[in-house]
Amino acid sequence: MSWAESKFKNVTLQPRMSAKGPYSIETPGAEPVEGETIPRRLPQSKDGLISKPVDNISTVYELVRVSAQKYGNAKALGSRRLVRTHQETKKVKKIIDGQEQQVDKNWTFFELSPYEYITYHEYETLVLNIGSGLRKLGMQKDDRVHIFAATSQHWLAMSHAAASQSMPIVTAYDTLGEEGLRHSMVATGAKAIFLDPHLLPTLGNVLKDATEVRYVIWNSQNQVKEDHISALKQNFPQLTIVSFKDLEKLGKENPSDPVPPQPEDLCCIMYTSGSTGTPKGVPLKHRNVIAAVAGVSVVVQPYIGPGDGLLTYLPLAHILEFVFENASLYWGTTMGYGNPKTLSDQSVRNCAGDIREFKPSVLVGVPAVWENVKKGISAKVAAGSAVVQNMFWGAMWAKQTLMSAGLPGSGLLDAVVFKKIKEATGGKLKLCMNGGGPIARDTQRFISMAIAPMISGYGLTETTAMGCLMNPMEWTSESLGAMPACIDVKLVDFPDAGYFATNKPNPQGEVWIRGPSVLEEYYKNEKETAEAIAPGGWFKTGDIGEWDQHGHLKLIDRKKNLVKTLNGEYIALEKLESIYRSAAVVANICVYADQSKAKPIAIIVPAEPALKKLAAATGVPDASLEELVHNKKLQSAVLKELQNAGRSGGLSGIEIIDGVVMSDEEWTPQNNLVTAAQKLNRKGILNKYKKEVDVAYGS
Repeated sequence: MSWAESKFKNVTLQPRMSAKGPYSIETPGAEPVEGETIPRRLPQSKDGLISKPVDNISTVYELVRVSAQKYGNAKALGSRRLVRTHQETKKVKKIIDGQEQQVDKNWTFFELSPYEYITYHEYETLVLNIGSGLRKLGMQKDDRVHIFAATSQHWLAMSHAAASQSMPIVTAYDTLGEEGLRHSMVATGAKAIFLDPHLLPTLGNVLKDATEVRYVIWNSQNQVKEDHISALKQNFPQLTIVSFKDLEKLGKENPSDPVPPQPEDLCCIMYTSGSTGTPKGVPLKHRNVIAAVAGVSVVVQPYIGPGDGLLTYLPLAHILEFVFENASLYWGTTMGYGNPKTLSDQSVRNCAGDIREFKPSVLVGVPAVWENVKKGISAKVAAGSAVVQNMFWGAMWAKQTLMSAGLPGSGLLDAVVFKKIKEATGGKLKLCMNGGGPIARDTQRFISMAIAPMISGYGLTETTAMGCLMNPMEWTSESLGAMPACIDVKLVDFPDAGYFATNKPNPQGEVWIRGPSVLEEYYKNEKETAEAIAPGGWFKTGDIGEWDQHGHLKLIDRKKNLVKTLNGEYIALEKLESIYRSAAVVANICVYADQSKAKPIAIIVPAEPALKKLAAATGVPDASLEELVHNKKLQSAVLKELQNAGRSGGLSGIEIIDGVVMSDEEWTPQNNLVTAAQKLNRKGILNKYKKEVDVAYGS
């Protein structure tokens, strides 16, 4: 039993601070430097940063072997099969070239099987068979395997199979599109590619440039179109094309000994989603990934272990999910694979959505997911009687009061008032985690009180997802918590915007991180490396933070998203978005500030049910979403809602938006308005709505 495993496993986690501080300490022996705070670290790593979870795990391959020995016949991974898809067509009104027209809109619903599981032993066997299959195809140590697919059991198995033969993986989001795929394949000289079958045509368009690819493995968890395969064979006769299933069979019939990697060997080259410019390749060694698993284990392993179910659906090409899934195997949990499209019951037919079917005890999400959960609950409460509404909001207030005072009694509220809500998420959820961007405090509190305590995480691809991870016993909605046990963090002056290490009451500055999980250099990019890495191995994050009195870190800005407005003051776009996002009418939001204007405006994707409710309340006749977004009266009402949310979120006068633009389509990686990690593509959004933005500023 490692020292991170402990007595807390059966503790009911509560959304309040119950551990005694300070939660981080000054790094022993660190000398003060002018313009910087003294670096801080976790008290558990006072004698040195922790780089391995246990002595016999120093690579990702060893992590799989040790976990299989330890947890053997316990369930490791579960997946659902697609039984059939259901199509439904509805007529909607759309404004095309200023004219109103009726158009058909298609909806797809999915029917899925129950979860089917494999054990830790079976998973290890699968990994070794796939590794042997890669060898039989002709792959050697250090050859690169590109993974271009959505998150699945096979994605993870392919990454571990490659590791078992000392083959680094190259990851790209399945939504990256042709340009990004071409860039990552050509730059890394990948010899094999694993991908989802519907992406075969995209691959075909890239192969004339990616000439080193010899082996194409498609994910047999999904259906393939035979003509896609024949087109590839015809155009590129040098390729060997096999399914994941056939590769497993090939390896089983032709076993090869593993070629275990060393801690210093390359584990993966991960491409950042690149909200600006071409994606950057981040080379991570086995020791980086293992240090990250060790760092997060110190913080959360006391509360998560065998018997816990973790729902996994975020992109595995995103560092947070990659570290989280590897850590889950080390902790001995059961992972259930879901899909963002089928998480809730709304998009499935004749079965439950992934959350209700799998009944997770831990759920990781990005802000957009949590906002949708909160809005779904609020809408259900609002549809109930006055008694139901008063009971719900009264219980919410009472629970927050009990928690902040450290008093008992909240269990009764959970059993009586919040029981149904907990059941909608499977009834077993004990911990939620937000990553990938800042979440509105209201939303964090709401989820924490109504469902389960929500902790926050913060990190970057370059630091192997390490930055902050809140200990559940130090729960707060005021900060991100302290750091994991494998890194030091310090704040460095950013004079342009008035952020100084000497600021009172709290020191502020750019967040710099160092430790065994931090990259050494970008892939073949000396210029970016020189700009991002300071002497001593410190990575400059570009984020602005402050230390609070508990030793927790709070992110208050991002250097790139600080805009100087007409009156010479800086506003922080991400901070504004996290506050405006709490308005019921917002499904997604991009705040834009023009340097020649005094105030910002917001471009939003409205939440349709809330928009229709607001339309009814303001006397706007019921219509389709496409019509409502152009209604002037409704635009004014939406603007007022947002301004109220801004004021109640404590924004100052120059941060209150001056206008609003509503979009009639969702922002997805497919239409290039958000990245695969669901971060805003600000440039793309502004280009698309340029005309409407000018009108909003003009009025």
